[in-house]
Amino acid sequence: MTVNLTPRSADALDKISVTTGLSKTDVINRALQIYQVVEDLLDRGEGSILVRHPNGEHERVYII
Repeated sequence: MTVNLTPRSADALDKISVTTGLSKTDVINRALQIYQVVEDLLDRGEGSILVRHPNGEHERVYII
């Protein structure tokens, strides 16, 4: 499969790959899985995700 990325997307892919130590293929696979979760939430009429940080704090992210 070939994917044509915009410069901004290519930069983001490079940065997250270096930051996480994951291959670019793994980063793309994870990103697509997360995107599916977001789409499922929106399809159900829900628009937020609760994030639990390692320090114990919670943050709600709203998807519009």
